[in-house]
Amino acid sequence: QTVKRTSSIAPALLDWHAHSGRHDLPWQQQRTAYRVWVSEIMLQQTQVTTVIGYYQRFMARFSDVVALADAPLDAVLHLWSGLGYYARARNLHRAAQRVRDEFAGQFPQDFTAVCSLPGIGRSTAGAILAIATGARHAILDGNVKRVLARYFVVEGATSERAVEQRLWQLAEECTPHSDVGRYTQAIMDLGATLCVRSKPLCALCPLTGDCSARRQGRQHLLPTPKKRAARRHKTCAVLIAMNGDGAVLLEQRPARGIWGGLWCLPEFDTESAARSYAAIQLRKARVDARPLGSVHHAFTHFALEIVPLMARCEGLQARIAEPESASQRSLWYNLRQPAQIGLPAPIKQLLTTLASLE
Repeated sequence: QTVKRTSSIAPALLDWHAHSGRHDLPWQQQRTAYRVWVSEIMLQQTQVTTVIGYYQRFMARFSDVVALADAPLDAVLHLWSGLGYYARARNLHRAAQRVRDEFAGQFPQDFTAVCSLPGIGRSTAGAILAIATGARHAILDGNVKRVLARYFVVEGATSERAVEQRLWQLAEECTPHSDVGRYTQAIMDLGATLCVRSKPLCALCPLTGDCSARRQGRQHLLPTPKKRAARRHKTCAVLIAMNGDGAVLLEQRPARGIWGGLWCLPEFDTESAARSYAAIQLRKARVDARPLGSVHHAFTHFALEIVPLMARCEGLQARIAEPESASQRSLWYNLRQPAQIGLPAPIKQLLTTLASLE
């Protein structure tokens, strides 16, 4: 019975995708492994509607893998600013350099080689090769997990090892031996457009007749939700230090961690710490008595409240101004002619607001 049901999925999805699937997305045009790869990385944890504009700008600037590899990381992060999960961009850049240096600038066709690249796991490698070359590889992204968990009634959170192993087994069995690229796109589209997390559109689904969760009236309960810890709240202060030319002091964050490699306003745990920094590190600093309006930003596991303090100054104190060790760590950001660097969304929002007021 299971074999019959796994073999029936591909024909139903291919037929549905032919008339109801998405065919005009930018990464579906001029399809190459590089273009598919970039789209797959961008689409991790980000909606298609958000990705489209970023993808088009990214491709206009980095038309092939060598162009991406040769670019400075700041240029890559600049085009990624606002897309979030910045480790994806750093891994994409590192992987492009590996492709340039180890594979003569040609994206590898071997599954193991693709999996060895930074930021590419089993499912992403399978999607790239299936869509770009038609090679038979199963995929198991979040959308596919949801479709399979419902269709076959797989109990348990998809992050559990045993559950994931079962879903991989089903994904392998359902993947056809022909039309793999179209099937891969079809099952991802189904999960993204019909078999969605809440309020699935079962009446329009091509699999609804054989879907076990639908027959049992349990489609809203599967996949089993993962227990989530209560979201933490964090507050920090940032210093908007502006010099006489109207430029704002930014610092580059460490490569790892939140907003890794991006340029941010100097950040502090408390307002008093920000005021102390201004008094010690800035020349003739005049800090406004009251902070500006707070900015709120949501991360996956916590919510951040950013409290900005405004300070006018004549620059950094001479003893720390532009030593070689700090030259890559801080810069004066011209609001009227902004440098093309990576900025987190809330910092970009603050700077844009500030530019409109100056």
